Amino acid sequence: MKKRKLESVMLKNIRIKDDFWDRYIKLVKGVIIPYQWRTLNDEVPDAEPSHCIKNFRIAAGEETGEFEGAVFQDTDVAKWLEAVAFTLASTGRDEELEKLADETIDLIGRAQCEDGYLNTYFTIKEPNRRWTNLKEGHELYTAGHLIEAATAYYEATGKRKFLDIVSRFADVICDKFGPEEGKCHGYPGHSEIELALVKLFRATGEKRYLDAAKYFVDARGVGENYFAQEERGEKYKQIFPEFTAYQPEYSQSHLPVREQKTAEGHAVRAVYLYSAMADLAYECEDETLREACETLWDNIVKKRMYITGGIGSSGLLERFTTDYDLPNDRNYSESCASIGLAMFGKRMAEITRDAAYVDIVEKALYNTVLAGIAMDGKSFFYVNPLEVWPENCMERTSMEHVKPVRQKWFSVACCPPNIARTLASMGQYIYGIDEDALYVNLYISNDTNVEIAKVPYKIKVDSNYLVDGKVHLYAQAEKASGGKIALRIPGYAKQFTVYRNGEILENPVVEKGYLILENLGANEEITIQCDMKARFVHANPNVRADEGKTAIMRGPLVYCLEETDNEKNLSSYYVDTKAELIEQYEAELLGGVVTVKAKGKRILQKGWEDDRLYGERKIEMEDVELKAVPYCNWGNREKGEMLVWIKEIF
Repeated sequence: MKKRKLESVMLKNIRIKDDFWDRYIKLVKGVIIPYQWRTLNDEVPDAEPSHCIKNFRIAAGEETGEFEGAVFQDTDVAKWLEAVAFTLASTGRDEELEKLADETIDLIGRAQCEDGYLNTYFTIKEPNRRWTNLKEGHELYTAGHLIEAATAYYEATGKRKFLDIVSRFADVICDKFGPEEGKCHGYPGHSEIELALVKLFRATGEKRYLDAAKYFVDARGVGENYFAQEERGEKYKQIFPEFTAYQPEYSQSHLPVREQKTAEGHAVRAVYLYSAMADLAYECEDETLREACETLWDNIVKKRMYITGGIGSSGLLERFTTDYDLPNDRNYSESCASIGLAMFGKRMAEITRDAAYVDIVEKALYNTVLAGIAMDGKSFFYVNPLEVWPENCMERTSMEHVKPVRQKWFSVACCPPNIARTLASMGQYIYGIDEDALYVNLYISNDTNVEIAKVPYKIKVDSNYLVDGKVHLYAQAEKASGGKIALRIPGYAKQFTVYRNGEILENPVVEKGYLILENLGANEEITIQCDMKARFVHANPNVRADEGKTAIMRGPLVYCLEETDNEKNLSSYYVDTKAELIEQYEAELLGGVVTVKAKGKRILQKGWEDDRLYGERKIEMEDVELKAVPYCNWGNREKGEMLVWIKEIF
């Protein structure tokens, strides 16, 4: 019998009440969901049009017109519905919001073809080219997001209509694809269907969905590349010009997944695939698949990930490149990629009970994912660089993908609704639970109800973690359970103290990043105090972009310089790492943040007043004080420069 993995606590049993996270999570229901609904209906002035809802109406025969938008445009409404589902689960049922979701689901159902097929692009524009371009067509990717939304909505509301719609479509997919003779032996160009089918299997108990997910993963990269075969097909039609001279590495189809040793290609595709591999490693008790996940994870976090949890260093094709290639001013680090990394890490932590995975999940969520959304919830970053000089973010140059200000929407708008569904589901990341123990992963203030060793407990967490590193956890039950609570001790916490019922734990033992408290009584009061002192961090010398530079971190938060707090030309600043960093909580700044000040120097323009470009002149410097703010908050004030990696005084 396989060892049970950790499970998330159901969202309906968690209420987040956190000074830091509330400012974002409360935006989901009050601002983000209504705003994104307006964008999906093309009602936001000066924003990129979505066409999404209109496409469904056309496919349903309720409007006339042509399909507009990207081939995967349906996924925007799918992720919006998933955000709605998570919101209904976590904040309580809302009659008006649920009615809007039900009406949208009804529209999706009316757009479904008689045979169960569901995709507005191919229904409206290319009805005779179904499944003829898996490389670019995103049919399976789109199906995956619809399935994820439907399983979330079913869990939140108990309503089966959406689940039945996607199950009919999943049956079409199961009948079309597989290793059997007469079936299509292809797999998706953009992974997503694999992890979605696992969710559908868990929701319905239908093993054919798990088998289909396993087929898609096992078939990938085996034999002649399927996409090369596909291109020779009579009905094949190229959709994206940039996919000319296609490289299989881009879609992780260059090798069978168990033989892949490095994270390659499009970063979002990669981590969605790896998430499915982790799911299947558990469900199928496949050690070779789990080992492949561990190998790929290690390659990402040790050689191909930014300090912010961003992945995908190339703006061209949004992809991984090579080990240690991590440029700061032109990287891609798509918001969706960090969401996918968090999804992958969460799954691996649940399988292995190793908190090292949660360290990275926390890094991605607190930095890149949050940086992707403005603090008012109405504009977004698709790309998350670590250095921005607004004047050189020019269209039709190698920098055109970098935006110095968040955008209202995008023609390819996968990131905004992806961020929305992630924020709405944050409760899923806080805990992991098994038969005997509650694992505490993220120190976010909340109330929850769980069973530990078959005894119901009320758990209350009061956390001021990002300010002073202190967390209080209260566990109450009618009787002692004898179970366990496992406290994650973050890898960055050089010092920590834990009190249990007022008594300090002497020489606590930490295994795989967790401190295990055993023999739970009926009433437990636990206090964790972690060292949150701001610190300088250096990159491996092989990261050429960061040689001679340092970054500032405090707890899980990466810090950055902004022009509005310092002066123009941030690249002229040098920081003194021998001087003490000074922390200050500023309640009125950016909703209340701890800022960090450092001593340093700045190169002067003195001697260059004649505007010469080059000259044999002595560089002069002046003493300065540098002020840094959390990276997740950058770009919420004035437009200006931003810098994470600062030159160091030696």
